[in-house]
Amino acid sequence: MSAVLESQSPPVHRRILGMRVDTTSYEDATLRVLAWARAGESRYVCVANVHMVMEAYDDSRYRALVNAADLVTPDGMPLVWVLRRLGVRGQERVYGPELTLRVCAAAEREGIPVGFYGGAPEVLEKLVEKLKARFPGLRVAYAYSPPFRSLTPEEDARIVEAINASGARILFVGLGCPKQERWMAEHRGRVKAVMLGVGAAFDFHAGRVPQAPAWMQRLGLEWFFRLLMEPKRLWRRYAKHNPRFVVLAALQLLGLRRFEGA
Repeated sequence: MSAVLESQSPPVHRRILGMRVDTTSYEDATLRVLAWARAGESRYVCVANVHMVMEAYDDSRYRALVNAADLVTPDGMPLVWVLRRLGVRGQERVYGPELTLRVCAAAEREGIPVGFYGGAPEVLEKLVEKLKARFPGLRVAYAYSPPFRSLTPEEDARIVEAINASGARILFVGLGCPKQERWMAEHRGRVKAVMLGVGAAFDFHAGRVPQAPAWMQRLGLEWFFRLLMEPKRLWRRYAKHNPRFVVLAALQLLGLRRFEGA
């Protein structure tokens, strides 16, 4: 793995419905993020699930920015299963909330400052509180809950300036899919940090929303658990995306349909 990181070669990937998903692991992803952070590089990492794949399928511009990310991890079990069927033996899940903890642990060990962008103010406050309790040496240099609207160019410039002035080298972004991926793509080269779009990890680690039991996660039923927890917010998303993904992924695996970018 160290040789891979020294050369900064991108990981092997596959395309699922035309969207890139990398054949990475928790160790590989964490090492890459820390290497980029040490070097002060502006990068962005997407954690991909069925929702992201279907957003990318429906919107070619969104697909292009996900495919241009520095790393795209298989966050959802259905993507892990598809990768295995596409020849990636032993592929494991690289789940955003767990990756958040592993990157925080590594940042604590190395004294690398981190920041958090997104979430409601009370969620962000509780998130930082709980992470600092879990990782006492974690250097939280920045935390900001942006307004739930489009920012003016002046507001955006001030936020970028504040992030960079804070010294944060890893920035966890919790704006939700697809907003967070668009934000990260727009700010690569401007925000001097490695940006990780971890979405629901903010709510999970703040304790606002419970995580699915491990057995449900292993069976790919996390979506069902989340639907039970937040039916009004999530039912349309799952009703729109999940059945289409099953059909389209089956067509790809059977070789009956090719997708743009695949």
